[in-house]
Amino acid sequence: MLSPMLASFLPLLLLCRISFCQYSSDQCSWKGSGLTHEGHTRDVEQVYLRCSQGSLEWLYPTGAIIVNLRPNTLSPAAARLSVCIKPSKDSTGTNIYLDRNGKLRLLLREQDQAEGKVHCFSIREGALFIEAVPRTDISRRITAFQYELVSDRLRVEAQSPGAPCQPCTDAEMLLAVCTNDFVARGTIKKVDLEEEHSSVSVEISRLYRQKTHVFVPGGVRVRSWTGSIKMPLQCGVKSGEGEFLFTGTVRFGEAWMGCAPRYKDFLRLYHEAQLQGTNPCHVETD
Repeated sequence: MLSPMLASFLPLLLLCRISFCQYSSDQCSWKGSGLTHEGHTRDVEQVYLRCSQGSLEWLYPTGAIIVNLRPNTLSPAAARLSVCIKPSKDSTGTNIYLDRNGKLRLLLREQDQAEGKVHCFSIREGALFIEAVPRTDISRRITAFQYELVSDRLRVEAQSPGAPCQPCTDAEMLLAVCTNDFVARGTIKKVDLEEEHSSVSVEISRLYRQKTHVFVPGGVRVRSWTGSIKMPLQCGVKSGEGEFLFTGTVRFGEAWMGCAPRYKDFLRLYHEAQLQGTNPCHVETD
């Protein structure tokens, strides 16, 4: 059942769509303050974000905002995208709904945001309607989250990255080297068990690719990198000797393990595919 305040917003949704509403000046991220709504607690502000990833920070929320998340290019593939949001663990002051043509569905209650868990939905399900929880004192209330646009195929993976723990097939391994967010050759130094995942500390001797700087240089004179790769607890990863080829995805700035064969096994597979002409891309193996 909708709150009385939320029900009063519904007529304003259509009004805001046909009238001039404030736009975000930054196409990727938005930061605003509810103090601009002071005395106009029923105002609904439109925010348009058109990047594959970014963030939102709403200080002292009052009233409501509608956040329209879209890619910066128009193509039929855009309809097959999903939006994933990860609230800050300090996020508070609002309830978050999905708004599709004025029909609202609760996505995240205020108390759920402190968990900091990733929540995904299809881009076809509408915009985000973020409603301030009415309070007399709005100080110290900040709603904040990061967002990413991902393909529908990666939607489940983004909510529970690396959920499947079974070894990759040969074809998946070769494709991962060509398409994953990071590809690196190195060793496992240690494995730490955390509350919801394992954190694998690695030392990288050869960095083929990384989407963002999840691996940092080990020093000026030493050509190596270090970093941490996350895996679900149920995978039961253990530290071991030998070199591995680490591949995987980057979600909200964190590296998550995908295929991770021993490097000698990858070399054998790669050279066999090279002889057969079935390699999806070229990799320097010297």
